Amino acid sequence: MKQNIYIIFLVFGALLFPVYNYSQGDLNKKPTDDLGDVDDQFQEYFFEALKQKGIENYERSIDALLKCKTLDKSIPVVYYELGKNYNKLKNFGSAEDALKEAVDKDPSNEWYLDALYQFYIEQNDYDKAIKTVKQLVKYHPDYKEDLAGLYFKTKEFDEALKILDELDSEFGITMSRDMMRNRIYEVTGRKDDQIKNLEARIDNNPDKESNYIALIFRYSENNEQDKAFETAKELLKINPNSQIVHLALYKFYLEQNDTEKAIESMKIVVRSNEIRPEAKLKVLADFVDFVKNNPEYESDLVEATSLIGDQNTEKSFLELGQYYLAKNDKANALKYFEEALKLDQDNLSILKNVLLLHLDLKQYKEANEKSNKAIEKFPSQPICYLVSGVALNELKEPKKAAEVLESGLEWIIDDHKLETDFYSQLSIAYTLLNNTAKAKSFSDKAKQLETQN
Repeated sequence: MKQNIYIIFLVFGALLFPVYNYSQGDLNKKPTDDLGDVDDQFQEYFFEALKQKGIENYERSIDALLKCKTLDKSIPVVYYELGKNYNKLKNFGSAEDALKEAVDKDPSNEWYLDALYQFYIEQNDYDKAIKTVKQLVKYHPDYKEDLAGLYFKTKEFDEALKILDELDSEFGITMSRDMMRNRIYEVTGRKDDQIKNLEARIDNNPDKESNYIALIFRYSENNEQDKAFETAKELLKINPNSQIVHLALYKFYLEQNDTEKAIESMKIVVRSNEIRPEAKLKVLADFVDFVKNNPEYESDLVEATSLIGDQNTEKSFLELGQYYLAKNDKANALKYFEEALKLDQDNLSILKNVLLLHLDLKQYKEANEKSNKAIEKFPSQPICYLVSGVALNELKEPKKAAEVLESGLEWIIDDHKLETDFYSQLSIAYTLLNNTAKAKSFSDKAKQLETQN
């Protein structure tokens, strides 16, 4: 009889013992299959309970389990299964009672404890979850990190930090624990404690680069710029080949007007394969701002941009485009806006800049070709029709200009300035077509709108 029950457990193991999402431990011990001496009727009801649970008929599964309980109240797995079924039906009171009963009958069974722990987590009952997970820690130390997280939720920050320290000491530092630690420092405002922790890490492991970088950031955040700069220089002494440290050094050098070293650090950053494109973009944006006030270093900016190469992002090109536009260097501005547009062909804002710069640079053929493509992609955007109309007038194709401008007029909504530009260009087109009546009509409309504005 007992052998038959064991086979049932094998067949329905996946239904009985799913992998849990909350806990971190690898539970190796399944709920015991030692049901003792049970009769055929018990076995039949238990088998029926598992079957009904498998097809998500939880009420019938409960009915069968209650019959098992009537036959024998001493078997823990019956209560375990009852608890899980009650939980599926959102009968949370009965679910808790059943799971607690399973734990009471078999206190060392990790699966029962874990099921009760998950139940409390789902109910946001963190105090009871803490009590339960403390029992699980005896079997799997990984649950200690769960315990630290629960202490964070209950605002028992000292307890949480104590556990994090123990885990770091025993197993080494991990990103997940550091994230929790930093959140605690942030919530409690313990910046000094955070800095002391990082300083201690450097003392204990002076060759680990990430500790220096984190300490530089925290010093900077705490407005201790001198200490941040000294830490960066210390890292450079220990690891002269460090590339990441230059993310901090270039800024310090700029602030100290040590321009040559700042440029050197910046070039190391943009060449680096270790540094993310987003960080490179931040460095490049800072340098663009610097060159606005120090134009003698523009060649270094251009070189830095070329060094990024394929890693360039739309933002970096936009920064440079805006920089050259502010300098009224429209040719270079157009060059970088076009590069940005290659990376984001559906960006209407960049496209407008490109079209208008072609007009400003008297590149009417290019303006007309690109505006026609733009009309196909953005048929409801009047600016595309206007650029095409202006270009066609300049190319002495007034008939086409009039056609495209009149088509674009239909898309203007509450924009008198844009409407005025359309009427002015239509007047030019009809003047070129020797249709003085229409030319005057559109000219009068343009003047009327200008008066209203």
